[in-house]
Amino acid sequence: MAGSFHRVRCADCENEQVVFGKASSVVSCAVCGTTLATPTGGEAELAGDVVETVEAR
Repeated sequence: MAGSFHRVRCADCENEQVVFGKASSVVSCAVCGTTLATPTGGEAELAGDVVETVEAR
């Protein structure tokens, strides 16, 4: 697998959620619904703050 998982903090509600770095669909915050990741065809555009890289490949 050629991608990484990132722990992203939502800018609106401070919830932390794990997101795949090459997400192929829009990822929303599980608490407030704010968009955390938008697919771009390669690396996803992460909208929140990346707290850490959980698993790098």
